[in-house]
Amino acid sequence: MNKKSKLIIGCILFGFGANASNQLPKYLLRAKASITEVPFTKVHFNDTFWSPRIEINRTVSIPSAFHECEKNGRFDNFAIAAGIKQGEHRGDFSFDDTDPYKVIEGASYSLAVHYDKKLDHYLDSVIAIIAAAQEPDGYLTTCVTNKCYRLSGWWGTHKWEKINSHELYNSGHMIESAIAHYKATGKRTFLNVAIKNANLICKTFGPNEGQIHRPSGHPIVEMALCKLYKVTGTRQYLDMAKYFVEETGRGTDGHALSEYSQDHKPILQQDEIVGHAVRAGYLFSGVADVASLTNDTAYFHALERIWENMAGKKLYITGGMGSRAEGEGFGPNYELNNMTAYCETCASIANVYWNYRMFLATGDSKYVDIYERALYNGVLSGVSLSGDKFFYDNPLESMGQHERQKWFGCACCPGNVTRFMASVPQYQYASQGSDIFVNLYIQGKGNVNGTELLQHTDYPWNGNVKITVNPKNNAKFNIRLRIPSWVKNRPVATNLYNFVDSAKQYVVKVNGTKTQAYTVDGYAVVNKKWKKGDVIELSFPMDVRRISANDNAEDDRGKYALERGPIVYCLEGKDQPDSMVFNKVITSKTQIDAELKTNKLNGIVELTGKASEVEADGTVKETTFKAIPYSTWNNRGADQMEVWIPYSPIYAHVKPQPTIASKARTLFYQSAIQKDAPETAAVMGEAWGVNDQWEPKRSSDISKPYHYWWLKNGTPESIAYEFDKPYTVSNVEVYWLDFDHYDGNFRTPESWKLYYKDSDGNWKEVENHSSYGVDKDKYNSVDFAPITTTGLKIIANLQKGASGGIIEWKVNN
Repeated sequence: MNKKSKLIIGCILFGFGANASNQLPKYLLRAKASITEVPFTKVHFNDTFWSPRIEINRTVSIPSAFHECEKNGRFDNFAIAAGIKQGEHRGDFSFDDTDPYKVIEGASYSLAVHYDKKLDHYLDSVIAIIAAAQEPDGYLTTCVTNKCYRLSGWWGTHKWEKINSHELYNSGHMIESAIAHYKATGKRTFLNVAIKNANLICKTFGPNEGQIHRPSGHPIVEMALCKLYKVTGTRQYLDMAKYFVEETGRGTDGHALSEYSQDHKPILQQDEIVGHAVRAGYLFSGVADVASLTNDTAYFHALERIWENMAGKKLYITGGMGSRAEGEGFGPNYELNNMTAYCETCASIANVYWNYRMFLATGDSKYVDIYERALYNGVLSGVSLSGDKFFYDNPLESMGQHERQKWFGCACCPGNVTRFMASVPQYQYASQGSDIFVNLYIQGKGNVNGTELLQHTDYPWNGNVKITVNPKNNAKFNIRLRIPSWVKNRPVATNLYNFVDSAKQYVVKVNGTKTQAYTVDGYAVVNKKWKKGDVIELSFPMDVRRISANDNAEDDRGKYALERGPIVYCLEGKDQPDSMVFNKVITSKTQIDAELKTNKLNGIVELTGKASEVEADGTVKETTFKAIPYSTWNNRGADQMEVWIPYSPIYAHVKPQPTIASKARTLFYQSAIQKDAPETAAVMGEAWGVNDQWEPKRSSDISKPYHYWWLKNGTPESIAYEFDKPYTVSNVEVYWLDFDHYDGNFRTPESWKLYYKDSDGNWKEVENHSSYGVDKDKYNSVDFAPITTTGLKIIANLQKGASGGIIEWKVNN
C-alpha cells in the first residue's frame, strides 16, 4: 500500500476529512472493525412516547396474544403432537406454530427488562409442551406430526416434501424465540429444542448426496441460524444459512422458480425487489447477516442494488413495503397506490430488520433513516393504542372500510408486533471499536462499551436532545450523532420523495459551545477526550414540512404529505368539520401550526390550519383542518383517512350523490355455479369496491377498491347487488379489471350474463339486452328491457388460465 492510500484510509478510520469516506467502497470501512449491536438489555427508555407503548405491549398485547393462542388451539396442537391431549389439529395454516413462538420471543424480551414471576412460570409451562411435541430426531411442525391432511395442500404427505410447506419457517421462528428466551433467562430448556431442530436441518438440507437441495421457501431460518451461530459458535449453522442463501434462484431438484419467493434467479443477479414483501425483507436480512459474518462483498453489493430499487421506487412514505394484496407483495416500479396499499405490518417490521443490518454492515445513516421512518409510522400503525387490536395491512387512504382486529385467521402480525415492540431499545445505539453511534433519539439510559449515555428529550415531539456522556474512564473516541433525513432536503436518500421547502440548520453543542462537527455518512462526528458529565446538545428544527413524490408515483401526483420530525401525518374524518377528508385542499402557502395535545390519542402533537373544501357543485370554500400522526388513526372507530392531501382543487375528490348501485349491498357467490341454474349458488360473503364511485383511469387502475376473483382461473364467477328497495332499471355499465401479476394475471372475462331477481326470489337473465361487452379501459354498457327488481347478478366466465374482476359497476334507470 502506497503512502497516499494509507493516508486516505487513515482519514476514514480516524475521522479526518468529512468527504473522504465517499472515496472508497463501504467494505473498507467494515474492515476496520465490525459494527456491534448494543443489547436491548443495556438500553432503558423512560420517555413519554416509547416507554408507555412498550409497557402496554408487556401488560396488554402479550397477554392478549397468549390468550388468543390458547383460544385458537395453537398450544393444543403442540399438546396433540406430544400425545398428551386427544383431538383434531386446529387452525388453517401450516405456519400456525409460529404464533406462540413470536409471543414467547416478545415475552422473553419483556422478561429481561421487567421480571415477572408469573410470566416466567407461564413460559416454562408452554415451552415444556413445545419440547414434548418435538420428535426424537428434532423435527417440529405440529400439522405434519399430527397428520393433518386437511392442510396437505401446504405440506403434502410427508416431511420436507414441499418448498412452501413453511416447515423451515416454523423452525426459524422457533430458533429465534428460543435464543431470546435463553438470553433473557439463562435457561437452556428451549434453546436445546432449537439446537436439536437446527442439527436436523443441517443434516437434511445441503449440497451433499442424500440431502435436499433447495432454498428455505419462506425465509427467516437464515436469520435464525446466523443468530444461533453467534450464540453457540457452531460453524455449521452459519454454513447452513449461507447454503440457503446461495441455493435461492438456482432451481435445484427441479423446484419451480418464483418471483413470489424471490427465488426467480440467484440473489447475485437480482436488482429489483419483487414478490411477497415479508419474505423479501426476511430474506435480504438473512443475506445481510451471512454477508457480514462471512465478509462476502458480492452479496452485499447485490443487496445495495436491491435496496436502491426498494428505497427509490417502491417504498411508501410511512416506511411500508408492498403495494398489492395479491401475493401480499410488490407491484411494478412506482406503484405506490394509497387506498389499496397493502403495507403489511410484518413487512414494516421486516424493513426495520433489513435496514438495521445494512447499517451494521456499513455505518451509513441512510439505512437508519428508513428504519426510523418505519418504526414511527409503518410499524406503530399496526397496533392500536390500547395494545389489543391490530392491522394486517396498513393503507394510506381509507373510506372507512378498514378497522383493526383482535386476531386473524392468519395471525402473523399480532405476534410479530409483540416480539418487535419489546426489542425496540436495541435499535438506539451501536459501536465500532471505541466509536459510539447514536441512531435514535429517545429519552433514557444506555451503556455502550462501558460509557453511560443519558438522553433527555421529548423527541419525537421536540427536536431538542441533551446527551450526558459518562465514560468509565476519561478517553478519546468518536460519538457519531445521526442527522435525521427529515432535517435535510429528502426524506429518503433517493429521489423518490423530496421536501417542498428548504432545510433549516441544525445545531450541535458540546458543553454549551457550538461545534462544527464534521459529517460522515449522515453522522455529525464529535471527537474529543470524553470525561464524566460532558454534555452534547442537539437542536433539530421541527417545522411542519410538505413532501412531494416522484412524478412517476401516479397516485401521489398533485398531493403533499405532511411530516413533522419523523412523524408522518394524516387527515381523519373525526377531526374535520364535515367528517370528510378527500375534499380537502392544503396548498403550499397554508400556514400550519403544531400544538401538543396531551389528552388526545394518548398524547400527540396535532397540526391545524386553514384548508379549502371542494363542494358537490364544484365551488370551493374555506374551512379548517386538523391532522394527527398516521400511526394513531383508527383508534376512535372506522372513518375516512388520507396521508397524501391535494394541493389544488383539481386533485380533490367529492363523492357523487348516492345511486342505486352505491346504496346496494354487494355479495359474492361460490364459484361452482350451474350455468343453467345460477340461483343454486350459495352466498359466500360481502364484496367491496365495485360501487364506491371512484372513477377508474384504465382497467389496470387498482389505486382504489375493486373486486377480484383471487386464485380463480377459467371458472364462472359471480357478484350481485342487493338493493335497498325495488327499482325499475334498464341499463348497467361494467368496468372490467385487467392487469398483470406475477402470481396470476387478471383479464376481462371470456363472456358474461346479467340476471335479475324476480318477485319469487329466483334469478332470471334480463331480456332484450344489447351485447355483453368485455372491452377493457372503458365502461361496457348493456341496455335491456326495463324490469322492477330488488337485485342484479353478474355471472362472468373467466378466460382460461386467467382470473378477473370488476372495478366499477353502475346501475341506471
